[in-house]
Amino acid sequence: MSPEPDPGHHLAPQSGHEDLVIDVQGLHKSFNGKAAVRGLDMQVKKGQIYGFLGPNGSGKTTTIRLLCGLLTPDSGSGSCLDFDILSESDEIKRQVGYMAQHFSLYDDLSVRENLDFVARVYQIKNRQQVVTKTIEDLGLVDRAGQLAGQLSGGYKQRLALAACTIHSPKLLLLDEPTAGVDPKARREFWDQIHDLTDRGLTVLVSTHYMDEAERCHAIAYLAFGQLLAQGRVKDVIEQSDLTTWTVDGGSQASRLMELARVLGASKGVDMVAPFGTVLHVSSSDRTALEAAIQPYRGDADLVWKETAPTLEDVFIHLMSTQEQGGQSQ
Repeated sequence: MSPEPDPGHHLAPQSGHEDLVIDVQGLHKSFNGKAAVRGLDMQVKKGQIYGFLGPNGSGKTTTIRLLCGLLTPDSGSGSCLDFDILSESDEIKRQVGYMAQHFSLYDDLSVRENLDFVARVYQIKNRQQVVTKTIEDLGLVDRAGQLAGQLSGGYKQRLALAACTIHSPKLLLLDEPTAGVDPKARREFWDQIHDLTDRGLTVLVSTHYMDEAERCHAIAYLAFGQLLAQGRVKDVIEQSDLTTWTVDGGSQASRLMELARVLGASKGVDMVAPFGTVLHVSSSDRTALEAAIQPYRGDADLVWKETAPTLEDVFIHLMSTQEQGGQSQ
């Protein structure tokens, strides 16, 4: 086992890991005796969009704040942007952009005035030129003189992104940034995020949306403060070892819901989830699952098909498993 880094000294990049923006080991954080993060190990490469998934209270926000120096871990070690997370948090903060869950700019200032204020805080040189360019880059020219409080959810989101990138950070931390905005605004937001990573920015984002998770280069699933799975979406799905069958009930909605109740209580079935007129039935035990559905395979009103599990199947499976484990602790 390698020695723990001295928290009093700057961490040099590890050999062979020069492209790591985040490299942490064994992070723990508790509040009032309740663990929010437990033994977190994580590595994030430069230029990645790294997504956090997990139910409310799973530790996503706490993890983000630990990584950017807003919180100090109770134990553990590591680096962010080649700075020690324990002793050099001020240096980390200067190179990080943080976008909170809730809009945190001034409603009674215009778009330009908000960005000018943020630029003053960061003591940005050529402030007016930088503000103007930021407004142009994020498509806010037509809204530059509008009060922030009068913006739609999508434009507020765009303004918040402009504010946390105006100082040209190397790492962007986004805490459920698209909650409450429409699908078109969400897609435009993600297009902007990919543009930023193409320029070398690294992004950590927490989300509940599966389509957003699938746009990340890598994801991590957290529950009860623990990291349960991480990697590319494809790898996380494969490593889940789930077998999934879909059953299409057509117009037989009541029949399908009855089947969902029966299968949900069957031995060997880990998850039953309705998607319109289709049920997804999954299990980590292929033999037990096939035995559970066998009595219904001959029903002429039902169309059965084995399919690859979706990320949502894996998400629901992990969440259900952890809820059961959490309740038994």
